Amino acid sequence: MEREEEYPILVAQDGPLKGQRWNLSRTLMMGRDPSCDIQIQDRQVSRFHARITPSSEGATLEDLGSKNGTNYNGAELGGPIMLQDGDMFGIALAQQFTYLTSDATMPLAEGGPRSGRLVMEQKSRQVWVNNQQLIPSLSAQQFKLLWVLYEKQGQVIDRAQLVSEVWGEEQTAGVSDQALDALIRRLRDRLAVLDPSHQYINTVRGHGLRLDNPALGE
Repeated sequence: MEREEEYPILVAQDGPLKGQRWNLSRTLMMGRDPSCDIQIQDRQVSRFHARITPSSEGATLEDLGSKNGTNYNGAELGGPIMLQDGDMFGIALAQQFTYLTSDATMPLAEGGPRSGRLVMEQKSRQVWVNNQQLIPSLSAQQFKLLWVLYEKQGQVIDRAQLVSEVWGEEQTAGVSDQALDALIRRLRDRLAVLDPSHQYINTVRGHGLRLDNPALGE
């Protein structure tokens, strides 16, 4: 008998099923109908909304002609698509899922020095705060800024380096302090939605910015 962790994993994020998980050992039907393998009780969800089918090559996600559609990595899903590790999809606006090729790839399970209240996954551009996924995803510039700080958390990164990393070296001269400040403010606001009790991005006056990422439970 194969062990569960050898199958891809589907993890429910924001929505009524949040925290539940399924191993993709067989085809799973998603929808509002009681006969569905993953039943989502929300009026936005069609009776038979979408289907995910595992194979030796991976897992295929397809929308079944639902009324409100299926969202895949921030865009509406057209035809069937082969899921990649870390992909995120949503059934209408009711329930979000993350697809993982195995438990080992789940960022929240990672230990080591980067385990904390804030966890980032560069490949899929996903961010978790206090075990909650940040949805919708950060903009490209917001993610780049946070990633620079996350890679060197606890260290002070000067503003010139941040501008260079986010906008590119050739654009550095044309980026104003106000543009960087506005980006920082928007990023802080996004993180505060999930954790208003802590400011992750700290300004060290005269020097730059630093990421303060305490351990979970602190």
